[in-house]
Amino acid sequence: MTQKYRTVTCPTCGKPVEWRPENPFKPFCSERCKLIDLGEWATEKYRVPAEDEPLSGENNAGGEGAA
Repeated sequence: MTQKYRTVTCPTCGKPVEWRPENPFKPFCSERCKLIDLGEWATEKYRVPAEDEPLSGENNAGGEGAA
């Protein structure tokens, strides 16, 4: 019996990719597309939005415990 695998789209080039355990590059179609994506993150083309919350241990002026 053959197993059907889900087909996803490569986020870099748009080529269809079967989501198989043997594919070391998933969700990408190739190492090239995987490295292109990594380069986009490294050059900050992609960014994850951050909330402006103080890091733990920083003093909050006017916050709780302020004199």
